[in-house]
Amino acid sequence: MATTTRNPAAKSAATQATEAVKTAASLKPAVSRAAQSTQAVAKPKSEALAKPKTEKPTKVKKPKLVRDRFTIPKTEYTVLDELKTRADKLAHQVKKSELLRAGVKALAAMPDGAFLSALNAVPTIKTGNTKNKKAK
Repeated sequence: MATTTRNPAAKSAATQATEAVKTAASLKPAVSRAAQSTQAVAKPKSEALAKPKTEKPTKVKKPKLVRDRFTIPKTEYTVLDELKTRADKLAHQVKKSELLRAGVKALAAMPDGAFLSALNAVPTIKTGNTKNKKAK
């Protein structure tokens, strides 16, 4: 077994603290047992008097966002612009994505008959990029 010698200056802070406590205890004047029993015993503070721990508010996780592309006829796209200006006149600035999300909520709140008639009012369009198909 290898023995190492420690440098007194390299003692850890914990070791130095315990030695300081030991020396302070040995320097205390001796108190008779009768005097010790008459001294008031310090009672620990109750938990109610201690500082109340503040609970950290739970963090609300933001919903994940999804980016999607879609095709929309120019006439319906201009309707989106008209709805934006209509909202501006009502002192409420709105983005196109907010308008679309409001429309989705309105469709979700409709009863089945009204929802079906709204879907039938929208014509079906061909999707995809037809320009790339013609170029090949």
